[in-house]
Amino acid sequence: MTYSLYYAENSAAMGVRVVLEELQQPYKLIAESIDMDTPRSPDLLELNPNGWIPVLITGDTAIYECGAITTYLCDLHTEAGLAPGRDDPARGRFLQWLFFFSSSLQNAFQMSYYSDRFCDSVDHQASVKRRSVSRLRELWQVVDDAVGDDDWMLGNRFSAADIYLFMLTTWLSPDHDHPETKEFANVQRIADAVSKRASVRLVYGLDDQS
Repeated sequence: MTYSLYYAENSAAMGVRVVLEELQQPYKLIAESIDMDTPRSPDLLELNPNGWIPVLITGDTAIYECGAITTYLCDLHTEAGLAPGRDDPARGRFLQWLFFFSSSLQNAFQMSYYSDRFCDSVDHQASVKRRSVSRLRELWQVVDDAVGDDDWMLGNRFSAADIYLFMLTTWLSPDHDHPETKEFANVQRIADAVSKRASVRLVYGLDDQS
């Protein structure tokens, strides 16, 4: 079976693509724009009326939401060990971080990049953006404190949660006055380690930048 992934650079679809690479699963990319001034394709809107990507197509089923897709793929391809199984004590912590990343942190990023969605007046957008910066700093500090001296989000075992963490660090932008990853030493350590993986170097074109 070959997966199909609605995809754009600088979107959450990049994290899903890394997961597919780690799982060594065949896939094809369906290019989609994330430019807010570009209408979404009718095919995408039929699968996800929100117009967001990623959307993963598997057989006759379409799944959206990055955290849900990540969990689905990891559970379907358990041989790769990217997620603890249902009976594993680490399962709860894994799901905790996926939900935290996909809700709390991604929401804070949306406040920066799509501030108009969080207020009903242009006059208030600057306030929303300022709050997004402080919120991002608060949330990344929560992650940094939780990691502590551990190698990965789940202690000494690499998982898809670390891929998600790396993806979100790439969204931090000085153009939006976001905090820098280096402010959070433990987060930076994990992001640096994830960036060395072949899957990440391929998807993010890191070898092309060296």
